[in-house]
Formats: sequence, structure tokens, C-alpha cells
Amino acid sequence: MVDSISLETATELIAAAEAKAEEIANPMVITVANSEGNLVAQHRMDGAWLASVSISRNKAYTSAALETPTHELAEPSEPGNSLYGLQTTDEGRIVIFGGGYPLERDGDIVGTIGVSGGAVSQDRDVAEAGVERWNELTE
Repeated sequence: MVDSISLETATELIAAAEAKAEEIANPMVITVANSEGNLVAQHRMDGAWLASVSISRNKAYTSAALETPTHELAEPSEPGNSLYGLQTTDEGRIVIFGGGYPLERDGDIVGTIGVSGGAVSQDRDVAEAGVERWNELTE
């Protein structure tokens, strides 16, 4: 059976992330996926870029597929490093910049969150608000 988080929980994570996006006045697309990177819920704030729909979903997918935050893939994917070209694999779904995070319960990944719509640092801040809410719910 695929580990997953419920739609109710995904909605809470999205709400926490959206609150952070509103705080920084930057509309975002927020995606929550299951442990295999398949969509549980996605929310596009008014004014968020259309391109961010697929980017946020791919960030969530990447975090599940590679079991790591997406920002940790940037350096290893640079020319000359061991994962150079990684972003061109898996039908172009791999994202190597920040905004995607795994969500863990008892050491297992049960879901992921991906955010897109701003600068990478903003995407990370908004996604981290969702991760913080996840951590509160699983304490």
C-alpha cells in the first residue's frame, strides 16, 4: 500500500503555506503529493503563474522520487558533478532547485509538498511553512 496523507491534512498544509505566501505578498501554487509523488491536492492562488502549476507538482514529485528536498539537488547537478544532467531525466519531471520537501512520519516519507511562484528563496519559505504545519500535526 502506498503511504499517503489524507486530503484533510493536505488542505491544512496548503492553508499554512498559503498564509506564508500572503504574508510575503507573493501568489503561489502549492502541491501536496503522496509518497510516490502522485497528487493529493493542489491550490493555485489568485495571480499565481500558470507555469507554477506543473513546476510545483514536479517539485513534489521530485521530493518523493529522490527522497530529498529539491534544493539539495542543485550542487550535485552542476556540470562536472555526479548528478549533472539529472533535471533532463524522468521525462523532464525532476526539479533541481528549491521548493520541494518530503513529509516524514516515523522515518518514512508519507507525502511531499512542492511550491512554485516566486524566487527560489520565497518558494522554500512558503513550502517550509507547510512542513512546519506537518511537523505540528505529527508531534
